[in-house]
Amino acid sequence: MFAYLVLLHDSKPHPLLCIEEPENQLYPTLMGELAEEFRDYARRGGQVMVSTHSPDLLNAVRLEEVLRLVKESGLSQIRRAQDDPQVKRYMEQRDKMGYLWKQGFFTGVDPA
Repeated sequence: MFAYLVLLHDSKPHPLLCIEEPENQLYPTLMGELAEEFRDYARRGGQVMVSTHSPDLLNAVRLEEVLRLVKESGLSQIRRAQDDPQVKRYMEQRDKMGYLWKQGFFTGVDPA
């Protein structure tokens, strides 16, 4: 977490910061705090792209912040989570994205 905080509080934010699976080696309870740090970085002018397999991190982010890659016919497509009417409806009812993902509501993202 300390390394992420140092990077995210650099006095000269990078235009694009890409982070792969930040949940590795971090306690799940820190995911909400880390998500807020990513938001703050974006508010200060940086852009953040995070790839994750963590339901805890998904639970800490907002619907409009999530894009997912879906492979169809050998091609990867980007889909916004907010464009899925069923996921959007559940989120409006205060459900959490990580739980929805684990229950199979994000079709096309699992390797099966």
